[in-house]
Amino acid sequence: MASWGLLVTGASFAAFRGLRWALQLLPAPGSAAQDRWKWRNICVSLLHSLLTGVGALLGLLVYPQMAADPIHGHPPWALVLVAVSVGYFLADGVDILWNQTLGQAWEHLCHHLVVVSCFSTAILSSQYVGFSMVSLLLELNSVCLHLRQLLLLSHQAPSLAFCMASWATLATLVLFRLVPLGWMSLWLIRQQHQVPPPLVILGATGLVTVGALSITLGVRILVSDVLRSQPHPPIPGHKETRGTRRCRDGELVTRDDSTLSLKD
Repeated sequence: MASWGLLVTGASFAAFRGLRWALQLLPAPGSAAQDRWKWRNICVSLLHSLLTGVGALLGLLVYPQMAADPIHGHPPWALVLVAVSVGYFLADGVDILWNQTLGQAWEHLCHHLVVVSCFSTAILSSQYVGFSMVSLLLELNSVCLHLRQLLLLSHQAPSLAFCMASWATLATLVLFRLVPLGWMSLWLIRQQHQVPPPLVILGATGLVTVGALSITLGVRILVSDVLRSQPHPPIPGHKETRGTRRCRDGELVTRDDSTLSLKD
């Protein structure tokens, strides 16, 4: 089973690297032409999030035994989904290292290292696959997050679509990121006697890392997209500048155009 998982991981790595190469042959939207690499990178990440997030949700609904017994209870196809995700994270890590400096990418690389370490344990041991499937629910939030980033790169902020993407990102961050992370933390605390100490340390490190990044991300988006876009009383003589934009209801807002992200 471990050899099969490694084979799927290798095939996934090659497929996602090939997809990135194929996207280089397609023109990026004119509004995103200045950052074509980021556009391609986010498009591939969106595809991964849709595949694994929806797959994990449907899998847990069809086979709830994976949540009831996260160590042993899983069908063979669940291991395949985890292996596909490992292949993606390895491919994305290579892509990031090739196109960004360590100073720009250290958060993503730390996140990828932790996730690959945890998922690889499930692949090599054929255990804790259910635990990994629950963690893949976080990808449902990443779908909204990547859509928000694409809208930012397309200079669609502020707009109705961007506002909807922002609120969807915040809602799914709570429902499909913080709730699963909380459930996994409680499970690990209660079942630590069944888990070898090295795996407890690895799991706790992963949960703390992803949890801290998720909370930081949520706060940044809340401040950037919600709090800064609240209407303010008009300032006499104030003119709209390059750093301000007019929201759909007419008020001037200042928006951070940085593409805040957490690559899941």
